[in-house]
Amino acid sequence: MNEQLVMEEKKKRKRKGGKKWVAAVLVLAAAGIGFYMFAENKQKAAVADARTGIQTATATRMDISSELTASSSLSPKNTYEVTSLVEGEVMEALFEEGDVVEKDQVLYRIDASSMDSELSSAETSLVRAQEKAVSAKEDYEEAVSRLSGNTYKSTATGYIKELYVSEGDRVSNGTKIADIYDDSTMKLTVPFLSAEASQIANGSAAIVTLEDTGEQLPGTVTNVSSLEEVLSGGRLVKAVTVEVTNPGGLTTLTQATVSVGEFVCGTEGAFVPKTEKTMTADISGNGSLEIGNLLVSEGSHVTNGTAIFKATSESASDYIKNFEDNLETAEDNVKNAESKLSNTKDNIDNYVITAPISGTVITKNAKVGDKITKSSGGVSTLCVIYDLSAMTLEMSVDELDVRSVKVGQEVAITADAIEGERFSGSVTNVSLQSSYSNGVTNYPVTITMTETGDLLPGMNVDAEIILDKSEDALCIPVGALMRGNRVYVKDDSAESSGSSIGEKTERAAAGVPEGFTAVQVTTGITNENYVEILSGLSEGDEVYVDPSAGAETNMFQMGFPGGGMPGGNMGSGMPGGNMGGGAPGGNMGGNRGGGNMGARP
Repeated sequence: MNEQLVMEEKKKRKRKGGKKWVAAVLVLAAAGIGFYMFAENKQKAAVADARTGIQTATATRMDISSELTASSSLSPKNTYEVTSLVEGEVMEALFEEGDVVEKDQVLYRIDASSMDSELSSAETSLVRAQEKAVSAKEDYEEAVSRLSGNTYKSTATGYIKELYVSEGDRVSNGTKIADIYDDSTMKLTVPFLSAEASQIANGSAAIVTLEDTGEQLPGTVTNVSSLEEVLSGGRLVKAVTVEVTNPGGLTTLTQATVSVGEFVCGTEGAFVPKTEKTMTADISGNGSLEIGNLLVSEGSHVTNGTAIFKATSESASDYIKNFEDNLETAEDNVKNAESKLSNTKDNIDNYVITAPISGTVITKNAKVGDKITKSSGGVSTLCVIYDLSAMTLEMSVDELDVRSVKVGQEVAITADAIEGERFSGSVTNVSLQSSYSNGVTNYPVTITMTETGDLLPGMNVDAEIILDKSEDALCIPVGALMRGNRVYVKDDSAESSGSSIGEKTERAAAGVPEGFTAVQVTTGITNENYVEILSGLSEGDEVYVDPSAGAETNMFQMGFPGGGMPGGNMGSGMPGGNMGGGAPGGNMGGNRGGGNMGARP
């Protein structure tokens, strides 16, 4: 068609030589129309001719990993500044800088002589507090026993001679309750000549003869008075007291004489009960009991523990509460004394300073003879220990990547100070204590190295956290993966059989030439260069790579056959598409678009 127009133009120029500029315009316009029709009808042939500039890669198996990288400096696993909690002179410091020390090894001994008196005082205070607590417990138990059933009990054995209390009275400590006498054992006091009495000892056996019956009872001398008295006739005598078990008939009216060995008393005497005393209330503290009911009367025989009266419930409860309070106070005092003694001993222990960790001594600031004092700003550092069994570094990971970092992940580490050597570590902590800077939230990630080689604390290192890795994985360049997880696979049959309008539109929108078929894939690990394909491709598949993606392609043998085209895909003569002459969606260049094909002028 172009040839026919040209021939006609030539004929016109011969006939109308004066209007050549009009004919030229017609020729150019007709040439453009003819070229467009040619391109539309011969599109497949044109793409095949231009295929020399298309970038492709081959799906290949390789090891792939994704990682995060950052620079940081090394720190010891643990650093400890040894300080003193006490003051005094350093007596021992048996280590030097650079020494390796073990945990609990003695580093310093400080003079503790000032603590001797304080320790002795604390020990004495504890003993006294314990004694008082024992006494308070005994009082409490005795009070509970004495007031069991809310009854107050007798503290003596005998007959009630006179009762001094009545119902409704309040009884406090020392209140007179009753006069008690006990006639189970009777006493008899008689005079012996002073010379004879001096030869009688306490505990000597005696014979007591009853005057009215002549009955003799065994007795025991319990007292020989040292006071001489004068009887009628001028006789000097001393009183001798004998005790006799009452067989049941002895009273205060019974008279008797006494003989001790060969000595006989001067005159007879009358029996009296051995026990005769006033019983008073034994109520400790400031408490008192209100008598609800009297349980005895005058003439009643009581023994130690016999109920005398029943107290009201309220007064009995208050009474026992006093003993409970006293016991609690005593026990608290014991605890306080124990605590003080323990603190004193701990304080003494502080005069021996041991290594808190195993490690290397980095600095030693105190030596034997130095005076350790506490300044107003706090304690001073005696020495510094580094635990170099492992070293740590900290990476700052932003909020977009931190969820991918897990404890236990591998970390590859290199240092400029030690060229050509790689070290390994692992993530040991992902902190939630974030920091905010320049519109980004970052999280500190701690990495620990157990094998450090010649690395030293403070050295700068580069760390690479291996987030994920896969061996012998099927991979393609990242530039081959299109939106929606689509990959375009080379397919010669697609060029010969043609494509639907929808496929053409989709391919054109992605900038993919003909001869490739879209395949949906499932991806795995992705890094900045490659992406793992889990399904959708086979090893050896040739895939289209977007040249603007800038992905590395050497490992995938990306094709760049001869006949390259300047400026990327074939240029467009007019805006709006890749196809020359202003026709959108094509691949053939126009005359002014920089393409390799176009109409001749």
